[in-house]
Amino acid sequence: MKFVERLIEIIRKKNSLLCIGLDTDIENIPEKLSGEKDPVFSFNKDIIDKTHDLAAAYKINTAFYEVNGVKGWTSLTKTIDYIPDDVIIIADAKRGDIGNTAKRYARAFFTELKADAVTLNPYLGSDSLEPFIEYDDKGLFILCLTSNKGAQDFQKLKIDGKYLYQVVAEKVVELNKNGNCGLVVGATFPEEMKGIREIAHNLPILIPGIGAQGGDLEKTIYFGTDSKGELALINSSRGIIYSSKGDDFAQAARNAAEELKNQINIFRRKKNL
Repeated sequence: MKFVERLIEIIRKKNSLLCIGLDTDIENIPEKLSGEKDPVFSFNKDIIDKTHDLAAAYKINTAFYEVNGVKGWTSLTKTIDYIPDDVIIIADAKRGDIGNTAKRYARAFFTELKADAVTLNPYLGSDSLEPFIEYDDKGLFILCLTSNKGAQDFQKLKIDGKYLYQVVAEKVVELNKNGNCGLVVGATFPEEMKGIREIAHNLPILIPGIGAQGGDLEKTIYFGTDSKGELALINSSRGIIYSSKGDDFAQAARNAAEELKNQINIFRRKKNL
């Protein structure tokens, strides 16, 4: 099954655009897990057990695992293996390198780790993206307009009357020969998101920046989803997984996830009225 087909199927089956970020920092894991052989995986396992029925996707920021060396990579692989088949697994790795290196990255994330999608930096151009595009059953979420303050430094530079992020969106549309390309657009830029959706009307958009980064959820849904209120994943990481640092952390995460999912669906219904 093509990546976008599977994504839409999961969104409709679960009636959910919710993406939960498993950006698990060992320093923020509840004390009760400190004695576990693999506390990071134990934490993730409990979160997944409580939230997988609510989530369309999990986004795993690989930096939080790579920082712990071999142990961290083991936690990462165990986490990916544990996630049920009816949830999209996004490796948030933000890779971007020359073609030969990109081929190895693509194989690492898609074949070895078995992630369903990966985030990519387009700065090196189309040949750095092509090795990932060739996996037509896998997804690419390409950085377009990010939610950090430094996004202004390059992404909002003008080139021949267009912002660089608009040029990126147009180029990704051109490269979408296998229908598996998507964009990353921060929720902190809802007005710009409107224009990006007009450029990339049939591409999925991964939207971070809700919650701790202060993105406007209603505008995000209105401008970021397609005409059916689909083709977007709304990510929350810290706002869900660290809802509690006590023994009730997993239940608290479920409560936060359910609340956000319900809020998202309220705005989706309003958009389609």
